[in-house]
Amino acid sequence: MRILWVLAHPDPASLNGQLRDAVVPRLRELGHDVVESDLYRMGFDPVLSAADLLGDPPEPGTPVSDWQRTGHEEGRLAPDIRAEQAKIRAAELIVLQFPLWWYGFPAILKGWIDRTLVNGFAFGVVDPASGHVRKYGDGGLAGRRGLAVVSAGDRTGALGPRGISGHIDDVLWPLLHGTFHYTGTAPLPAHLLSSVHHWPGGQFEREVERLVERVHGADTEGPIPYRTLAGGDYGPDYALRPDIAPGVTGNAAHLLDPSRV
Repeated sequence: MRILWVLAHPDPASLNGQLRDAVVPRLRELGHDVVESDLYRMGFDPVLSAADLLGDPPEPGTPVSDWQRTGHEEGRLAPDIRAEQAKIRAAELIVLQFPLWWYGFPAILKGWIDRTLVNGFAFGVVDPASGHVRKYGDGGLAGRRGLAVVSAGDRTGALGPRGISGHIDDVLWPLLHGTFHYTGTAPLPAHLLSSVHHWPGGQFEREVERLVERVHGADTEGPIPYRTLAGGDYGPDYALRPDIAPGVTGNAAHLLDPSRV
């Protein structure tokens, strides 16, 4: 597979950095083409601003997504954005690796998403046959798979189906559903590394093997079965039709099999 591996951690000697350093060479030995974006090491600027648009600045009051689309269509986005988009365009699997900070991912990764996944590239793409915008199960990044590799200090049970922190796939709903699924990227269940500050001897090596095996087989793994917008389950208001999963609310209602949670 052609893999884009995006790491968002400030310390290259951290567990996340060590894990990436151990896993990526193994994947290359297995024949995968791995391209990396180590956001902190690159000094990637996470701040979205009008400076992202080269040439004439946007008119004051212009929606950000509008001038981002203009920049994309006219080739006027900043070079660092275009470089990351080229990596995304070439990838079959996008791996986002990060520590879970305050139930989300580091700001530098949020900025990478904000600046690179722009209107006209990742979303806002119109199906010429129907005239409808492709989203939620289709979109500008269709044909790719997405895997979040997330480390957490909390124990496994706390991030499980009945855990106090919520199931990890629900905690990461904005990424798995709101970013991957929304853009057409098939979202794989999150790869959780838990209790990372209390690993016993040999655990790191076992986790390396588990992650190598997971990524190596990612092209055949089934994605999270979210309902698609084009599947007919949603009405014109984008809410589920009354006859679909009656009585089920929240994130579970948007799974083809709500009992999965």
